[in-house]
Formats: sequence, C-alpha cells, structure tokens
Amino acid sequence: MPVPQEVPVYDLVGVGFGPSNLALAIAVTEHNAGGDVVTARFLERQPRFGWHRGMLLDNATMQVSFLKDLVTMRNPASEFSFLSYLHSQGRLADFINHKNLFPLRIEFHDYLEWSAAKVSDLVSYGREVDVIMPVPGEEALFDVRTGDGEVCRARNVVFGTGLRPNLPEGVTAGDRIWHNHQLLHQIDGITDPARCVVVGAGQSAAEVTAFLHDRFPRAEVCAVFARYGYSPSDDSSFANRIFDPDAVDAFYSAPEDVKRRLMDYHGNTNYSAVDLDLIDDLYRRVYREKVQGVRRLRIFNACRPVDVTESADGVRMAVESLTTGEKTVLDADLVVYATGYRPADPSALLGELAGRCRRDEQGRLRVERDYRLVAPDLPGGLYLQGGTEHSHGITSSLLSNTAVRVGEILGSIVSRREPAFDWPADYAVTGVK
Repeated sequence: MPVPQEVPVYDLVGVGFGPSNLALAIAVTEHNAGGDVVTARFLERQPRFGWHRGMLLDNATMQVSFLKDLVTMRNPASEFSFLSYLHSQGRLADFINHKNLFPLRIEFHDYLEWSAAKVSDLVSYGREVDVIMPVPGEEALFDVRTGDGEVCRARNVVFGTGLRPNLPEGVTAGDRIWHNHQLLHQIDGITDPARCVVVGAGQSAAEVTAFLHDRFPRAEVCAVFARYGYSPSDDSSFANRIFDPDAVDAFYSAPEDVKRRLMDYHGNTNYSAVDLDLIDDLYRRVYREKVQGVRRLRIFNACRPVDVTESADGVRMAVESLTTGEKTVLDADLVVYATGYRPADPSALLGELAGRCRRDEQGRLRVERDYRLVAPDLPGGLYLQGGTEHSHGITSSLLSNTAVRVGEILGSIVSRREPAFDWPADYAVTGVK
C-alpha cells in the first residue's frame, strides 16, 4: 500500500490507550509545557476510553493506593492527580473524611476518564493498529498502519495494549460461558438462574461470587478452585516494597534464578490472592446459610472443573475433587471463569520487525532497562508497557509503577532524539526543576 507524502512524523505513536499510555500522554503534555515539544499520537481501538468496564462492580475497591495514580509518583504537583480530580468534583473533603487509601473502582475509572478527556487532542479512538512496518530507506522511522488504511509515521512506538483474557485450554466463551471481563456487559441477559458457577480463586473470582450471590437471591452459587481456600493478599508494608520504583532496578539487574525466586516469594501480593475483608465476608455468608439450613453459596475447594459442555439450555460441568477423584455434576445457567489475563504479545503487530528483535533463551523478548526492545539494527525505538514481568518484575502490568515508568520511557525518547538536547542535570521529565 503506498504511503501518501503528507503522512505526519511523530516523535512517538502509542498503540493502545489504557492507563499506561494515558499516563504517557499526560507526561508528554506536562513535558511540552516546558517549551521543548514532543509530538505524539495515540491510537485506541475502543470507541471511547474504558478500563475493565465489565468488572466495575458497585462495591469493588481499588487494591492500590490512590497516591499511585497516573502522575503522583512522578510529579506530585501535577494537575492530573487523583486529588486534583477529587477537588474538581467537589469531593476532596469527603474523601479525606473517609480515611481510606483505596477508592471505589468506579470512582477511579471516572478519574481515568476525566484525565483522558484532558488529553483528548492526542488520541484517536476507533483506530485498531494492524501492523507496524519499517519505512524503506528510513530505518529510523516506523509506519503504524490501522485496519482502515490510515498511516502514522513514528520515530518511536510505545505498546500499551494491555492484557488479554485467559481461559483454560479447551474452554471457549459462549452465551453462558464467560470470562469475568464480560460480566457487566452480559449479565442483564441472565434472568432468574437456578445455579451459577464461578471458576477461580483470585480477587476477581471472589468479587464475582459475591456479586452473583447478591444479584440472584434465589440462585445457588458454586465457587470452584484448586486451592483449599481463598488466600489473602499480602499488602503488608515490607512486602509492598516489591512495587517501589527502586525494586525495578534491583529486579532488572538480578540473576535469572533470583528473579524467579522473587516472583515465587511475592506472587501473593497480586496473583490468585483476595482482600481479607472479602474472604471474611464470603465465609460469613457460608456460615450464616449453614445456620439457617439453606445452602446457596457452595465452595468446591481442592477441585477442578472437567467435562464442561454448553447447550441451549445451559452448561453441564463435572467438578472433580483433587483429593478423592470424586466427581459432582453441576447443571448451571451460567459459568464465569475468573482465570486471569495474559500479556498482549506485540510480535503479531511487529510483522517483519519481530525478527529483528532479540529474544532470550526462553523465547521472551529482550528489553532494555528503559523498556525499549533490544533491536541493535533499528535506530528507532520500540517500547513496551506491559509484557516485561520477566525483565522488570511484578509491577509491569500493574498501576503501582505506571507514573514512574512513563517518565523513564519519555526520558529515553527525549534523550535519544537527534540532535541531542543538552538537559540540565536537575531537569525532571515534567519540565519542573
């Protein structure tokens, strides 16, 4: 496909516009206010900003402090902070009186939308990137092509394509088998079910279990997971230091065996772990029903689902005990798999460029400390926001380090520009000394 001569050249093009690239757009906006302009455009396939809308449950709270918003860890004086958002909404005093570090998820999503609206000039919605290609004769440039044929030319590309829902092998989503990210999008189509099944042992699984138990007061809700019980998340002060910006440096420079041990040690700060208050709430429900003699909430622990079959009338699932091998057949109107997410692999979008990116012994993309893919023969930069757990640690797919990470990426892009700009030693990414 020929490229029109008037194709603009941007310093960076962002693929995807979730929280990570939104934070980068804010960093660019604040940097440009200092007078040195970085040109940027972000392409998002959704028609408007949205972040896990299917799990914006009324009572669900964030599992990260509001201080780890899009900007505060990078620039505490930013007008894009969560506190600035609260002030603009007239709720700052109310939030302070609430004495809580963890806002409602629906409130934090509103903050993200509020922030996205303030940088809307940098993003184009309804644009799905199809492929990224080298520009013939211009090795320092990339053509970012969308499915409708639009082309953006970039010196650097930043992937912020988020996570992809994960379903167990052999399971296919359908009318009555969902991944939990579909919950609120499709739940109105389910009326008066007799039984719902939730598969999974993490925070989302526990939230879906409680939600279905409340929404359908005549339905039986069955929770199926391989653990003996829900495991509490470790949010203790010392363990939380695994999310500190300095921890990224330590993890990146650590030997491979140390990286594996750190992930094993501290996986319960995030993976398959549930807030203790929610665990206690679910246990109280089970105990209350046992006292009342009516069992609506059933826990199939140390079990796994097998022989799952969907029909027009519902879903039949055999639940197998891992300890005895005994099987219990459940006929359900709805099965929700809260089985996590996997990082989006940029390789499919990179096309022929994928072969020029270095990989490690396990086939994983090699990533520099500044989140740039290792591709020595490419003068332009390809950066990842996500998919770098193996190199940068547990914060790669989480909000905790987002503000700092985008500052590092923007700093890398600025420092590698030609001609190089002679930055003062105390100049911050925000342009504020």
